[in-house]
Amino acid sequence: MNLFDFTYCGNYNRQIQNLSRIVPEKWSFGDSNDNGILKGYLEYTFKRVYEEGKILFHKDYAIFNTGLFNHYYQPVFAYFVPNLVPDRQEWFLDGFYTEYHLLKSGIADLPEKAEFVTNPSDLVFDTRLEIVPQYEHIFGEEENAQRLPENVRNSSMKVQLFDGALRQTRRMLEADYKNAIPQYYNHSIQLLIPICLQSPGKPDLALACVKTADGSRYLGRTCLTLRMAYHNARLIARLDGSWLKP
Repeated sequence: MNLFDFTYCGNYNRQIQNLSRIVPEKWSFGDSNDNGILKGYLEYTFKRVYEEGKILFHKDYAIFNTGLFNHYYQPVFAYFVPNLVPDRQEWFLDGFYTEYHLLKSGIADLPEKAEFVTNPSDLVFDTRLEIVPQYEHIFGEEENAQRLPENVRNSSMKVQLFDGALRQTRRMLEADYKNAIPQYYNHSIQLLIPICLQSPGKPDLALACVKTADGSRYLGRTCLTLRMAYHNARLIARLDGSWLKP
């Protein structure tokens, strides 16, 4: 179930703009003001709460916990009312409201936020373990290869350049394990680590790593653009002060 099959959103851009005012955060990439990060966050979070059965249904309304907080760290909820237009989505997006507003309205049984992490140890990178990249995927598949900087992609030494960048990444992780940022992808937690191919300390890509079944190594499954990585990581938590920036 996706958000737009569930509800008619009316002027969706205006609704998202209102939500961005409630939740103070940079929600657009670069100089844009399209709130693209917030839209992606809300739509993926809805899928997760629907999957978990955490949408509160009542004959007069439906509510889900966005997982976001206002400036005073009060949780923010999406509130829907029945759609009066026949043969359309069942619900209409009325707006976004804080816990206080809904409690004041007499709605006491509020739903829990989505759960993306079941084992907290998955959030911490074990710097003792080797990282084994999936080079066939990173370099051999055209869509993935296009994510590499052009000068690296066209270099006959791209594997060596990548290996050198990965050695620097290991030192960054040893200096601060928080340089590994968790992301939610395909119903699992992966750790994103920076890959600096052109300039030290300036990431070009994020390598998504997951432990092997026996826990003895990390598999570097794929490289993501920084925008892709940010979208996935923002589902877990805010990324203030990290190398992954909007």
